[in-house]
Formats: sequence, structure tokens, C-alpha cells
Amino acid sequence: MAKPAEHKDFIHYAQVISNYDTSGLVKTSEEGLPFLERDLSWLSFNYRVLQEAKDPSVPLFERIKFLAIYSSNLDEFFRVRMANHRNLLRVGKKTKKELHINSKQIVKDIQRIVNKQQEEFSRIFEEEIIPELRNHNIYLLRRLDLNEEQKHFVENYFKDHMLPFVQPVLLVKNKIRPFLNNAALYLTVLLAEKHLPNAPHKYAIVKIPSDHLPRFIKLPAATPEQHDLIMLDDIVRHSVSWMFPGYEILDTFSIKLTRDAELYIDDEFSGDLVQKIKESLARRQVGPASRFVYDREMPDELLDFIKEAFDLEKYDILQEGRYHNNFDFFKFPSFEIDHLKNPALPPLPYHPLEDADDFYQAMRERDHLIHVPYHNYRSVVRFFEVAARDPKVTHIKIIQYRVARQSRIMQALMDAVKAGKQVSVFIEVKARFDEEANLEWGERLEKAGVNVHYSFPGVKVHSKLALVRRIENRRARMYTYLSTGNFHEDTAKVYSDFGLFTADERLVNEVARVFSFLETVKVPEQGFEHLMVGQFNLRTGLESLIDFEIAQAKGGKRAEIILKLNSLQDKSMITKLYEASQAGVKIQLIVRGICSLVPGVPGMSDNIHAISIVDRFLEHARVFIFYHAGEEKIYMSSADWMSRNLSYRVETAFPIYAPHIRSQIKDFMAIQLNDNVKARIIDAASSNRYYKDGSDLAIRSQMETYYYIKRQSEQDGQIEAEGLPGPM
Repeated sequence: MAKPAEHKDFIHYAQVISNYDTSGLVKTSEEGLPFLERDLSWLSFNYRVLQEAKDPSVPLFERIKFLAIYSSNLDEFFRVRMANHRNLLRVGKKTKKELHINSKQIVKDIQRIVNKQQEEFSRIFEEEIIPELRNHNIYLLRRLDLNEEQKHFVENYFKDHMLPFVQPVLLVKNKIRPFLNNAALYLTVLLAEKHLPNAPHKYAIVKIPSDHLPRFIKLPAATPEQHDLIMLDDIVRHSVSWMFPGYEILDTFSIKLTRDAELYIDDEFSGDLVQKIKESLARRQVGPASRFVYDREMPDELLDFIKEAFDLEKYDILQEGRYHNNFDFFKFPSFEIDHLKNPALPPLPYHPLEDADDFYQAMRERDHLIHVPYHNYRSVVRFFEVAARDPKVTHIKIIQYRVARQSRIMQALMDAVKAGKQVSVFIEVKARFDEEANLEWGERLEKAGVNVHYSFPGVKVHSKLALVRRIENRRARMYTYLSTGNFHEDTAKVYSDFGLFTADERLVNEVARVFSFLETVKVPEQGFEHLMVGQFNLRTGLESLIDFEIAQAKGGKRAEIILKLNSLQDKSMITKLYEASQAGVKIQLIVRGICSLVPGVPGMSDNIHAISIVDRFLEHARVFIFYHAGEEKIYMSSADWMSRNLSYRVETAFPIYAPHIRSQIKDFMAIQLNDNVKARIIDAASSNRYYKDGSDLAIRSQMETYYYIKRQSEQDGQIEAEGLPGPM
């Protein structure tokens, strides 16, 4: 096993972002190679999400949902990534010099880009979404828009439901400064004393209790066909004068503070890591500021007072519109108006496993691939539930990274223990924002008798593997499920992932070695010939595959690489891809999020074409295809090509051997590469231009994939009904 990192996460991060080119968005390495700074590339991805919100071809309620996704993404970005940059700003000059970083420039670029995006967000909401809602008889009202009946309703609602939670506080310089809760909404109030009109203005804050009450409140409407709404923020605005008798309310402006979400676990190589994480979770909500957002209409007088009162620095503050926490748009009422949503795409059955009388015989006969959310998740759930009931099953093993709050899979594991089986679960308690849920599941599983193993220090376990051992004809046989996504019944409805069911001994034996390593922390003696596993052979295996294509190209032979990833950031791998491009290897990239590689640079990356697809489902699968002299090497993986994945995680890339599945995967990749509706071009300018191929036929890859699988599902159903053998 590679030696774990022995330095702080933010120091490692600083080394990754060194040599930043302050003249533009693209930095240049010491070798003169172009790289797009990872966080600026991520902001470009999030803008692609915002593009969906302003696309008039997207149904209205889905556009509102994309506003929520954009906001939720940005909130996490500031709690994690921007918090790291802020830490780097605070280190001493000597440290900055040693690390060769320009953190100040990065922060400036992030603020400039985010401010520009927020202005567009406000424009989309005010000038496109609001008018379009009105076109459908949905009115989002402000307090001055209310009629007398609605005013009476709002006033009663405030007194009956909100009064205990608003917490009005009159601010007094250097004396009264209340604590601002992470991501809580507040209204700042500009006041004047009624009997002293020439006295200096007073300031106050009031909490908007969106943590206790719905953000959108339905109002009495003039007709049954009309739908009137008001945001909780504006109910507080309407009622604020009652909270400050003796004062005239001059104006109100919303604010929100986001706090650093990093756990900063000291010396995680000693002591009880699980206990340290529990203690750190309690501190997460009181961490230092990473972003303070305010209504851009706020006067300088009030902003200056707030900055001083809450000890905010200039790099902490960003402008937004009238409303914050716009991820609450996830809960925007739909009023059962279905035509303003995406048309239903019900998950399709995978008949060969769902309808199989003998699940294990079906796996022995051939490998099986599911592609969620196009396929439903029943086959995965059934894999565990069948194993829990089967008297021939002796062992079940699984890696838990993220899991649903209500999980049939976890319940099956606990049922299996009751049935006398040995169940082993490796829980990664450092899965960010799922730490608490994973700890809770760990405790529940341990109480049920499951053998639970927890995180390694310095390394995250991110593989998505499960293994079942069964006694058949007096000999042990193993079955495995390998996936690009988590064992999470909820995200399987919206995340696009692949899952492979196989009894191929070449794979199951090596999956067993991964579990042996996780449980014993002993390096397997036999190593890995088929799987590529992080901390062992993942990085070197990928490099060897690229080197083979380079050698082929230099020899004048056909050489091609297709990579589908969430993120491409690792400097070494990008350098290797540049080398391949220069040698003549044709490289096609489908990268959903971060792409630090810069395609299309003459003489450097002109053989690299990169697109990103953002649509109704989150693209989450990783697929690697190498032409390999006509004997294509096809892998699926849990790993993105980021330094953290390739050097600081236990990841798995698994080969696809079954011819019928190899054919399907190539079809899926061809569909995505031909997308001319939702694909954006990745380039040095981060332009996010939509890819157009000149074709008159619109190809939207997610819809094409759904109907490809629907045709296959219907064919499989017919084969199962007639008892015919499936493809081999």
C-alpha cells in the first residue's frame, strides 16, 4: 500500500494549485503545459447547471429545480473549496513562498466569476421564471402585492406560526453581536427612532425561520385556477414593524453566512478516528466564515456596519439578489401541474435478474449490466435480499460510502445476520456531509451483529463493491456486484451509473482480495491482474494503457482513447494525455464537472475533443475505453482522474469481458458522443458553447439511452417469457 499523505489537506491542496497564471483562467505548469485551475473549472460546470435554468425548452418546474441545484452546488463549494482558499490566505508569507501559490488571485477570480453568475441567476429568476409562472396562473407575490384578504392571512400566519422563531435583535456596536447560524437566513433592518428623526440610524437583525417552516406559503387566491404564493422572507418583511415598536422601518435586506465545513481532524494517524469525527461534526456548524452573502441593494452604510459587527473581511462577502438559500426551490409547489415537469421516464425492469427463478444461476450463465436510473434498482436490492434468505449463502460483504436513510439493502444485511450468515461492512465515515449518517448506520449494523470496519487514516475507501459467498455442490462459489455508484436506493433514481453482476472467477477472486485488504490491512500476496485498485496498481495501470496507445500512434497505427469521467484534474494524467495527443492518439472526453485539461491547443492537445453533458439525470459513471490494437480494453470505475482518487483513495476499475456488455457500453458512449442537444464544448475559454454537429436530427443522449434500454428491456422480457437463452 502506498504511504498515506502525512500533511494537512489544505497544504496538499496548495501544492496542487501552485504556479497559478494570474493573467487568465489557464495556468501554466513548470513544463509549460496549460492547466485550467480546478475550482474555476468547477464554476464553469456549475454554470452549465445554470444554463439549464435559462433554457426555455426545459419545462418550467425543472428550470426552477436547476436554480436549486446551482445554489446547492455553490453552497457546498464555498463550505469546502473556498474555505480551503481562505485558509491559504491566512498562512504566513514564508509558507506562501514555499508553496509557490497565489491564493489571493484565485479568490479574486472566484469572486469575480461567482458575482457575474449571481447577476445572471437574478436575471433568470426575475425576468424569465417569474413572468413564465404568471403565464401559468402562478403568482409569487411580495408584500406590497397583497390584497386585504392576503394581508390578513399573512399577519395571522406570522402570529400563529412564526413569532416564536424570528428572534429580533437590536444591534449595538461593540456590545451586541449575535451568532449567525450556518446557512440560516436573516433580515437586516435599517431603523430610525420615530421621535428622534435626526438621530443616527439603528440596525437590527431578524431570523427568517426557514429551518422550521416551509419557504413557500400558499395564499388565498381570487379564483380556484389561480395560485398565489409568498416567500417566508416577505412575511417577515411585512411583519417586522411589530417587532420594533418606537422605530420607523426604513428598509430591510436579507443576509446569510456560510461556515467552513471541513472537519480538520488533527493527527488522524493516532487515536480513535471515529470518535474524532464525531467530535468534529459538532464543531462544523460553528466554523469560521467562508462566505457572507447580502442583497446587492443594501446601502453601503448598513453593509459597513454589518461587516464590522460580524468581523467580516472583504474576501468573505459576495452580492446576491433579494433571496438567499435558493436551494429551497427544490420544494417549490407544483400544484399538480404535470405538464410543467419533465415527462415521466419510469425506470425499466431488468428482466434477466428480476424475473429469474434462480438469481445465482442467471449470474453463472452470463454477466449482467444495469444502467440506472434507466433501469430500476430492484436487481441490486434483490442481490442482497436473496442472499440474506438463501441458506446456502455463508458470507456477504459490502463497502458503504453513501447510503439511503431508509435502505432495504442495509435491512437485508441485518436480516442476514439473524439468519446466521457472516456479514462484513466497510464504512467510510469520512464521506463528506454523510459522516453522521454513516456513523449512525455503523452503530445500527454493529448492534445487529454485523462485523463493521471503519475508515483508514489518510485514505478514503471509495470503491463500490459487494461480494456473496455461497456453498454449491460442497464447494464455495462467489458472486460479485461492481458499480460506478453508491449503494443508495434514492440517488439511483437520478444518478446515471453502471453496475456489473458477475460470477467470473477472474473478477470475484480479486474483489475478495480487496475485501481482505480492507478487513486486515494486509497487502494481498497475489496482487491484482484484472482489477486496477487504488493504492496498488490503478495509476500505473492507466498510465500503461495510455503508453500503449502512444506507442501505437508513433508506429503509425490506429490509437484511440475514450474517457467518461466526472472530473479530470490530476496533473500527471493530464500530462500523459497531452503526450498521447502529440503522438497522434485520438482522444474523446466526456467530463461532467472539473476538467483541468485544456483541449484544442495547437501542437499540444489538438487531438483531444471534450464535451460535458448536463441534463435531467446526473452523469456519474466512469468509463475508460482504449483501442489497444483492436482488442479494446474497456473498464468501468469508481474513480475520477483526480489526485485524490488516484493517490489518496482505495478505488476500483474493473474490466468488462462479456462481449454483449462490451457492445452495449460502446453503444452508450457513441450515443453520448453524438449528443447535439445537451452537450457543451469544453475549451480554454470555459465558453460552455452547445455542441452542434450540423445534423438536422436532434440527439439528446439521455433520452436516446432510455429508449435504447427500453427496446432492450422489451426484448429481454420476450426472451424470458419464451424461455430462450439470452445474449452471451
